[in-house]
Amino acid sequence: MSKDAIDLDPELSDKLRSLELTKRADDSLAGKLVYWIGVLLAVAHIYFNTLGTLSELWVSAIHFGGFALVCALMVPAFTTHSANAGRWTLLLDSLLGLAALACAAYLIGFEDALYDRGVRFVTSDWIASAAAIFIALEMVRRSTGWFIPVMTVLALTYVFWWGPYIDGVFGFAGLSLETVMFRSFFSPEGMFGSIARISWTYVFMFILFGAFLVKSGAGDFIIELSRCAAGRFVGGPGFVAVLGSGLMGSVSGSAVANTVSTGVITIPLMRRAGFPARFSAGVEAAASTGGQLMPPVMGAGAFIMASYTQIPYVQIIAIAALPALLYFMSVGFFVRVEAQRSHADSVEIETRPLREVMKEGWHFALPLVVLVGMLIKGFTPTYAAGVAILSVIASSWLSKQPMGPRDVLDSLAQGSKNMATTAMLLVTVGLVVNVVAMTGVGNTFSLMVTDWAGGSLLITIVLVALASLILGMGLPVTASYIVLATLSAPALYNLMAEQQLLQLIADGQLPEMARSIFMLVDMEKAALLAQPMPMAEAQALLALVPPDFKGQLLEMAVDPALLSMLLLSAHMIIFWLSQDSNVTPPVCLTAFAAAAIARTPAMATGLTAWKVAKGLYVVPLLFAYTPLIGGSWEEVITVFIFSLFGLYAFVGLMEGYLEGPINLALRGLCGVAALALMWPHGLLLLNLGGLALFVALFWWSRRRRAALVASAG
Repeated sequence: MSKDAIDLDPELSDKLRSLELTKRADDSLAGKLVYWIGVLLAVAHIYFNTLGTLSELWVSAIHFGGFALVCALMVPAFTTHSANAGRWTLLLDSLLGLAALACAAYLIGFEDALYDRGVRFVTSDWIASAAAIFIALEMVRRSTGWFIPVMTVLALTYVFWWGPYIDGVFGFAGLSLETVMFRSFFSPEGMFGSIARISWTYVFMFILFGAFLVKSGAGDFIIELSRCAAGRFVGGPGFVAVLGSGLMGSVSGSAVANTVSTGVITIPLMRRAGFPARFSAGVEAAASTGGQLMPPVMGAGAFIMASYTQIPYVQIIAIAALPALLYFMSVGFFVRVEAQRSHADSVEIETRPLREVMKEGWHFALPLVVLVGMLIKGFTPTYAAGVAILSVIASSWLSKQPMGPRDVLDSLAQGSKNMATTAMLLVTVGLVVNVVAMTGVGNTFSLMVTDWAGGSLLITIVLVALASLILGMGLPVTASYIVLATLSAPALYNLMAEQQLLQLIADGQLPEMARSIFMLVDMEKAALLAQPMPMAEAQALLALVPPDFKGQLLEMAVDPALLSMLLLSAHMIIFWLSQDSNVTPPVCLTAFAAAAIARTPAMATGLTAWKVAKGLYVVPLLFAYTPLIGGSWEEVITVFIFSLFGLYAFVGLMEGYLEGPINLALRGLCGVAALALMWPHGLLLLNLGGLALFVALFWWSRRRRAALVASAG
C-alpha cells in the first residue's frame, strides 16, 4: 500500500501541521497522560451509555471536564521553543484542565444546595460557572480559532448587556447576569443541554467505533476494496479516490482526517495515471467531504438531526443513502470527464483479485452488519454502537492480526483523542443555542428570512446557502449546521409545508375540517374550497389566514407523516449546505489538506474542489422540490434515476465535455437536459425528453472524440 504514497512533497508534514493544531507529541509526558486519561474517559462513556443511571446533566458535566483536560494536555496554550517554557506551559494547561474537572465536580456536589437557596448565587457559584464558560471558550479557541469564542461572548452579552440598546426586531429587554449564568451552567439548557447530551452519547460512541475499525485494519481493506471495485473503470484511480473516501468517511465522520488518511494514497495514484495535480486534490477533497453525507455515521449531523426532528436515527440514515450516492456519482462524473480529456482513461492500476481481497478482509464487514442490524431491530444507536465495538474486536480474531489488549487500549485512547476538540465545540455551541432559545432570536430570524425571500422557497434556499458560506468561514461543519438549523429550519419547513397546503387548495382537496378555519376568515371565499382553482387564487386565499392559525391549518390539512418528512427535508438542506465550508475558499481546510499532499496552490485547489463538489448545491434542491425525501419507493427511485442523468448533463454544462468536447451551444443544451431531467413537478414526458436529449448529446460527443482521435492518429 505504501508504495503508492512515496512520491510526496518533502515539506508535506510541515504543510499539514500548519493546517492542524500544534499538538504535543504522543511520547511526551503530556501525551502519555492523554493516553491513559483517554482510556478512562472512553470506558466511563461506554458505562454511561450502557449501564449507567447518572443524571444526564451530571454526565454532561463529567464529559466536559474530562475532555477539557484531554484537550488542554493535547493542545498547548502557547507554542514554545525551550524546554523550560514548555514545562511552565504544561503546568498551566494541567491546572486549566483540572479546573474544568473541579467545575464539573462542583455542579454535581452543590446543585442541590443552589436549589435549596432558591437559585440565588453565592460567590462559589459565580466562580464555578464563570470558570467553566471561560475554559470552554479557551479550549475551542485552541482547536478552531477565535470565531466561535467571539460569537459566544457576543451572544451571552446580548442577553444581559447590549440587547436592550438595540432597536427593531432584534431588540431584547434583557435578563440578569445571574439568570444567564444559571441557564448557561446549572440548567439542562445551556452548555450541558441537548447538544452536550448528543456529544457524549451518539457522537462519542460512533467516533469510538470508527477508532476501533481503523485500528483493526479496516482502512487498508477499504482502499484495497475500492481498487478492486473501481480500478478498471475509465478514470479508475479517480474512482478509487471517490469510492475509498466515501467508504472511509462513512465510518470516520471527519472530512479533514478522511482527506489526510486516504489522500496520501489516492492523490499520487491519480497523478501517476495522468490526472492534473490540482484536479486530483480537488477530487479527494470533494469525495472526503461527501463522507459526512454517507450513512451510517454522517459526522455528528445525523444524531443532531434526529434530536431536532424527533425522527429515528435509523430512518434518517436510510433516507440519506440515495442522496449521498447521488453526490458521489456527481463527483464520479467529473472524474470520468477529466479522465478522457486528460487521456488518463487508458491507464490501468495494479489491483489484486477481488476474491483474494475479500478472503483476507471479509470480516471487516461484520461490525457494520451488526450495527445496521441492531438499528433495524430497534436498539438505540448508542447501544448498537457499543455492541458493534465488541464485534470489531471479535471479528479481528478471524484475521491474521487479531486485536489484543494493547490494541483495545490504543483504540480507546485514540477515540477519546479524536473526540476531544469535537466535545469542546459541541458544549460551547450549546451556549449559543441556549441564547437563541432564551431570546427568541431564532423565530425572529426565520420570519425575516421568509420576509426577505417574499415567500419564495428558492430564494430562501439561496439565502441559507449564503449564510452557510459566511458561517463556514469561521465555524466547523457541525457547528455551522447547528446554528443554521436553529435559525433557518423553521422558515424552510414552513415554506415547504405551505407549498403542500397550496397544492391541496388548488386541487380542491382540502379536508373539510381544515375549511372551517377559512370560514372564520371569509365565508364567501371559503365556499370556493370545494373545487379546484388557479394557484394564484389559492395563494390569495391562504394569505387571508392569520399567521397564528397557519400551524393549526397545516396540522388539519397535511398528513402528519408528510409534515415530518418536510421537516427532515429542511434539516437535510441545511446539513448539506453546511458542508460547503470544507471545499469553498477562502477557508476550506479539506481542500488545503489535499493541496498540501498534491503540492498545488491552496486557493486554486479550493476552487477546483468547490467545482467538483457542486452536488452539494444541486441535490438540496431535489430535497425541496421533489419527493426524493418522503416519497413512495417508486417516486424516490424515479427521481433518483432521472437525477443521475441530470447530474451528468450538469457536469457537461460545467466542463464543456461529455465523452468528447462540446461547443457553447451544446453546453447550453446540456443545461436544458439537466433542467428537464431534474424538473421538480414530476412530469414524466419532460423527464423522458430530457433523457433523450442527453443521450443524443452523449452519443454525438462520443463520435466527436473518436473523430478527433482518428485524425490525430
